[in-house]
Formats: sequence, C-alpha cells, structure tokens
Amino acid sequence: MNRPIASDFPQPLLDLYDDYAHSRIGRRDFLEKASQFAAGGLTAAALLEILSPNYAFAQQVAKDDARIKTETVEYPSPKGAGTMRGYLAQPAGEAKKHPGVLVVHENRGLNPYIEDVARRLATEGFIAFAPDALTPLGGYPGDDEKGKELQAKRKPEEMVEDFIAGAQWLQKNPGCTGKAEAPRDAHGAMGAIGVVGFCYGGGIANTLAVRIPDVIAAAAPFYGRQPAAEDVPKIKAALLLHYAALDTRINEGWPAYEAALKQAGINYTAYVYPNVNHGFHNDTTPRYDEATAKLAWSRTIEFFKKTLG
Repeated sequence: MNRPIASDFPQPLLDLYDDYAHSRIGRRDFLEKASQFAAGGLTAAALLEILSPNYAFAQQVAKDDARIKTETVEYPSPKGAGTMRGYLAQPAGEAKKHPGVLVVHENRGLNPYIEDVARRLATEGFIAFAPDALTPLGGYPGDDEKGKELQAKRKPEEMVEDFIAGAQWLQKNPGCTGKAEAPRDAHGAMGAIGVVGFCYGGGIANTLAVRIPDVIAAAAPFYGRQPAAEDVPKIKAALLLHYAALDTRINEGWPAYEAALKQAGINYTAYVYPNVNHGFHNDTTPRYDEATAKLAWSRTIEFFKKTLG
C-alpha cells in the first residue's frame, strides 16, 4: 500500500480537511467544498477517506515488543469524570525507577497512534501514561470520526481536570522518579513529570504547565493552542514548542505567547518547521512528514532526557 503524502494534494484541500478534522465544518460541507478537487476518478468521498487516519501506517513499536510492558489502568479523577482509564507503557526488565511522561491525545480519544507514541517513549526509558478522555462515554470507539463526535460532547474543563488527575497519578506511581516525596528542584517543582501532546493535546500540555506547575517539569506541545498571556508567568516547566509553518490557525497565537514567555523569563525553545502542516507528526494521514516528524521527535526525546533525567 502506497502512503499518500501532503504534496499529492493542493494546499487548499489540506486546509479544508483541517477545518473538517477540527469540526469547524461538517462532513456535508467538506464533501461539497472538496468536490472541486475531485479529479482522475476520485470523488470527494474518496478524498476524505484518503486524507483520514489509516492505522495500517501507524505502528512503529509493536504492542508485544519485548523491551516494554503495557497495560490499561484506572485512576481517580474526582473533579472530572470520577474514574478514568489510561494506557500505561513502561520499560520491561529490571525494577528501577524511570521518569514519567503524560501523553495527551488529539480531539478524538486514545487512538492507536497515541498508544504507539506511549510505547515509543517506553522504549526510550520513560514511563508513559496516556489517558483516554472518552472513558466516561465508553472509551475510544475504534473509529476517529465517532471519537471526534464523542469528545465534543464532553465539558472542556472536566477533561482538563481528567488530565491534571492523570499527571498527578503518574507522579505518584511507585515506579516513577516523580513520586510525591521526591525532592523539589530549584524552581520548586517535584519529581520529573513531563507532558507531550498533539493538536488538542498540545493545548492541554500548555494548560497543564500553567495549572499544575509543581507537577509538570517539562512540556513538549505539538501544534497546540497557547495559554492566555496573563497565565504564562505561572509556568515553571521547561518548554519545547513544535509548530508547523503551514498551520496558520494555531500559529496566529504564537507571537503573543512568545512575547509573554520572554517577558516572564520562561525557559523555552520553539521550532516552526517549514513547509509542513498541522498534524505532521501523526503518521496515519497524508499530512505526516517523515523527516520533520523524526527530527521533532528526536528533539523531544533529547529534551525529556535532559530535563527529566
């Protein structure tokens, strides 16, 4: 099966798909507007199918990889859903402590791509925990379209509380170096909890850095919404910010964020990768850019190893 790539499609069609993927337009509107790009026997419906996630492309680390162990666990979220579930991936072998990284999914629940990201982190020596915001609605339904519809039904602030609770649960995990009794660093942060998120999850990564600065020591948002400028001084974490140059919707918030980070003296590094789209790290869609995704991911792993130990 040949993997379609972004350059196979006109940029206006990719932008139209971005609007659809983020629920700014519905399926009917997408199909109507995409019909102008239908050619060579391809219908608008076929274009949508090609642009949508294909999990046959996604797996980089097998579920039964001998280097890691994985399980689904429950954790309490008293201010959110009450009881949540998440995917825990950690190094196999000797029983020693590892830094923890919370993995936050996109706007469609804990799909196979995000589970694979958690496994990738585990192969690098981290305890990775990926909560599923769709838990109270039955969990990720096995279909991104349905997952997107379900996630839109949840209250945004309750989901934030669920991810806050997930980070706190991970920090206290007995196998994690971020246990609550761990000594504080020079900024007052306890332990070694990081967070990485994509799209919606990138925005949550920024939000957690603001909301729980004594838990989050390092945050690596991929094309995520920025926090309000007045909240930026609350951040104690080191930040590694990944943006896509063609992602004008998210990038419009970057100048104000950067100015606030500089004014507050926050430790941050930002990259705006040229000629790539929102979602460039997601290897299930044509927006995936292999070279950029690998570069951004290698920077992310290096960042977490440096900041979390």
